[in-house]
Amino acid sequence: MSSRNSFSFIVSVGFMLFALFFGAGNLIFPVMLGQMAGENVWAANAGFIVTGVGLPILGVLALGFSGKNDLQSLASRVHPIYGILFTCALYLSIGPLFAIPRTATVSYEIGIKPFFGENVGFLPLLIFSIVFFAITLFFSLKSSKLVDIVGKVLTPLLLLSIGVLIAVVFLNPIGKIQAPTENYLNNAFFKGFQEGYLTMDALAAFVFGIIIINTMKNSGAVTKKEIMASSLKVALIAGGLLAAIYSSLAYMGATSASELGMVDNGGAILAAVSAHYFGSYGNALLSVIVIAACLTTSIGLITSCSAYFNKLVPSISYTRWAVLFTIFSTSIANFGLSKLISISVPVLVALYPLAICLLVLTFLHPLFKGKKEVYQVSILLTGIVSAFDGLNAAGLKVQVINDLFTTILPLHSVGLGWILPAIIGGVIGFIINVVKKANHQVSPVENN
Repeated sequence: MSSRNSFSFIVSVGFMLFALFFGAGNLIFPVMLGQMAGENVWAANAGFIVTGVGLPILGVLALGFSGKNDLQSLASRVHPIYGILFTCALYLSIGPLFAIPRTATVSYEIGIKPFFGENVGFLPLLIFSIVFFAITLFFSLKSSKLVDIVGKVLTPLLLLSIGVLIAVVFLNPIGKIQAPTENYLNNAFFKGFQEGYLTMDALAAFVFGIIIINTMKNSGAVTKKEIMASSLKVALIAGGLLAAIYSSLAYMGATSASELGMVDNGGAILAAVSAHYFGSYGNALLSVIVIAACLTTSIGLITSCSAYFNKLVPSISYTRWAVLFTIFSTSIANFGLSKLISISVPVLVALYPLAICLLVLTFLHPLFKGKKEVYQVSILLTGIVSAFDGLNAAGLKVQVINDLFTTILPLHSVGLGWILPAIIGGVIGFIINVVKKANHQVSPVENN
């Protein structure tokens, strides 16, 4: 049996992928969703799993399925310039602008701050973020050993810590599940679907997929079929772990409200639950969980972002990019968690539909035989709707457009108004290609 098909190898890489995904948002958002959804927790959790698990699994597999080596090549099926712009926007969003700083801020808010109290000023966060990102940079410069470092060392510690807390919650729930809050009274599934955006995992999947493909190639996989088969096993292991933990965290949040009261954020809920069961030992356990989870994600993101921008701008070395992103992320982290989340939501609302559209088109590629117009018109119409959705999320509503979209687009009220334009755009693009073909003006067809 080749090394890539061995049980130990698949499990190790599966754990690595899980650990790369399981970071700051994966801890705080499911538990908050559970508390807010109350009796509708399982419907909301199902929606969250679609965007928080299903889409990331497909994202990891998309590059292998397409035969492309990176996201830019895949996005360039729309247009080469779009490929660069979309890829840069994605890497910056899951990198130094939002996700990387969030790993340090969440680590501090949940894992460190409870030991210092509320009114401690800016210095503890500054010191912690410097130490946190120094460790991140150290491991990021040893990316060739990423599987060993993450898959075999940090992940078992992370799973053990989470497992202890979750086991206690199920064996001895804090309280009874309460009625849902207003936002989750109706359409809890769709609300959970949108909450899954905040993990950024479907975006990160395009990036982490590169790591998985390269790992499979280094282990001896050559053909597209071999890469896909091994990657699917790895993705299912990671996805299964994520789904189980998200569901458990959502249940934890749902059962906490009756005894602990409604809490402002998921981090505070986790801290309160740990303290409820274990007292000061609970805070220590939570610190291990949070810092290990966030550190593994931070390492993966710094590594992937630095590798991409080094490829885009070869005159700046990988090491310099890693140092630059580390310094920038350290600075951004010190603005605080609440500010980071509030700024990221509009960007994610605008960017996520474009990523999902590209993902679906990638798997439908053989069906429409790679016609560029299908990609172009579908992405264009999706982008128009998602851009206005992003403005709405930022509080900058264009009321006339918003009213029009609500009237003519199904699911617009639940944040999925872009789906119909994406489908119509694909059909229009196909027709345009047929007309061009009839007039002998066909655009190039992407066969891979």
